[in-house]
Amino acid sequence: MERTARFGETIIRFAKKIPRNPGNNRLIDQLVGAATSVGANYCEADDAVSGKEFKQKIGTCRKESKETMFFLRMIAAAEEDLASEARVLWREAKELNLIFGAIWRK
Repeated sequence: MERTARFGETIIRFAKKIPRNPGNNRLIDQLVGAATSVGANYCEADDAVSGKEFKQKIGTCRKESKETMFFLRMIAAAEEDLASEARVLWREAKELNLIFGAIWRK
């Protein structure tokens, strides 16, 4: 749970570095929404009342981490100066995605 919270916080700090303009605004909003949803859904999975609910919430975590990866890629393309930092965050999103995938398959 702590890892997902730290990830969301790191994404929020990263998003503040992205220049605001009509093209980036949507990317920023989508990125922050997806990345912070990872942790929020993990909290919900942790409090699930059934195995079915747990699996559904972990599946949502997986989807949100994948969406985060997508928007990090788009931001790296839009803002080349931030591409290396976006790639580091992309790798963390990928690791989280793999973890959630392994949990979901159990």
